[in-house]
Amino acid sequence: MSQVSKYPISQAVAQRIFDVLIKSLIKISNTAEAQNLASDLFSPSEKIMLAKRLGIAFLLMKGYQYREIRNILKVSLATIASVSTSLNYGKNGYKAILEKIAREEKLEEFFMGIAEKILSIPAKSSKGSRVWKDLQNDIRQRKIKANKSL
Repeated sequence: MSQVSKYPISQAVAQRIFDVLIKSLIKISNTAEAQNLASDLFSPSEKIMLAKRLGIAFLLMKGYQYREIRNILKVSLATIASVSTSLNYGKNGYKAILEKIAREEKLEEFFMGIAEKILSIPAKSSKGSRVWKDLQNDIRQRKIKANKSL
């Protein structure tokens, strides 16, 4: 988890620098600029954390269950619940951006591919292998449904 400085700043200064951050994001005009800014702003672990949160939001929007998401993205149930709360009661930021991206790219195919690859790895023991097989079958069924809807 990220740490906040123990030296507080005024609410006015915090709001102003947040406004600058938002304006900076709006001004990004291509992928290279976005990648460069992300590399400068975020540590490698922060980038992974943010990407996983987007992945969680996407999978929740597609109807995946918490335990499935936990197994696919290796995140805690608390993180999934936090993203779910934002999806249900937030300002639709996740939904808006993921819907825009989904129109431009085949984001669903990307995440389904990740899920398939992860689930194709055999379980190390027989304990819990039924759940693993159920997840594999669920991915296959979702893929079939997605192909039929095209």
